[in-house]
Amino acid sequence: MAEAMNVLGEPLAACCTDPVTGFYRDGYCNTGGGDFGAHVVCAQMTAEFLNYTQAQGNDLSTPRPMFNFPGLKPGDRWCLCASRWKEALDDGVAPPVVLASTHASALEHVSLGDLKRYAVE
Repeated sequence: MAEAMNVLGEPLAACCTDPVTGFYRDGYCNTGGGDFGAHVVCAQMTAEFLNYTQAQGNDLSTPRPMFNFPGLKPGDRWCLCASRWKEALDDGVAPPVVLASTHASALEHVSLGDLKRYAVE
């Protein structure tokens, strides 16, 4: 299996291990055949985005102990679905993005220019 690459053409870096994120819950925004949502954008949560996504029907703030999910707060990093990040971008509430930890397949949904405009270290 080939090494996963980020949107900068470099090896994919970890997004977050506290809380553990990623489709595979390994800390990376990696993707594969079962990841129909393309959880490939490493984003740093903001209160504005968390309120927005909750209003869209995806509550990322409320803890769900039965799924070992602590709930997210502003400042946490999380692998978002590329389509949700693009939707938030279009609605003016896109959270910051960690380019080194955003999987190259995100470019199938959003432009590198848009991602760079929201980039954080």
